[in-house]
Amino acid sequence: MKITATLKNLRIAPRKVRLVTDSIVGMDAEEALVHLRHLIKRSGTPVEKLLQSTLANAENNFGLDRNNMYVSSILVGEGPRLKRWLPRAQGRATLILKRTTHIVMELEERIEGKNRKTKEQMEKERKQREAERAKMEKEEAARAEKEEIIAESNDKSSQKPDIVKKDMGGSRKQESGFLKKVFQRKSV
Repeated sequence: MKITATLKNLRIAPRKVRLVTDSIVGMDAEEALVHLRHLIKRSGTPVEKLLQSTLANAENNFGLDRNNMYVSSILVGEGPRLKRWLPRAQGRATLILKRTTHIVMELEERIEGKNRKTKEQMEKERKQREAERAKMEKEEAARAEKEEIIAESNDKSSQKPDIVKKDMGGSRKQESGFLKKVFQRKSV
């Protein structure tokens, strides 16, 4: 079974992308992921994301085994070009083409039907994941609530009441433990 995913309008020239994609055609999917992860080329990262997307399509939509997949073909085509101008000597201008790329990736199974899941199994696993996710959200909400209560109690216990004292002249001051006033203005 062929599984496809597409990436459109990638802002890298098709010639540069083909250098990366031609190196992974025919590889197992897991090997290709490792290979792309260690490439120095800039186009390695988007192609890796596209491969992960294609694998996710195979697993989630068709119940195929990730370890049984290989990269059967990759089509790299030219997308729309952005046209820009660069001023040159004597009033001339030269055209700059900023090229974009469309990529279509196809994965196939090495052994047809190996470890394939039925729709019922996929639905059952999906429900289990949703139940686990809901349980984790409840636990996290309870943990956040406890932390909030603890933070409030710490704030209340750490607050020191301001001490109000009377001066000789009868005016009131608040003492907070810091130096009162280091510099005072001279009265004229």
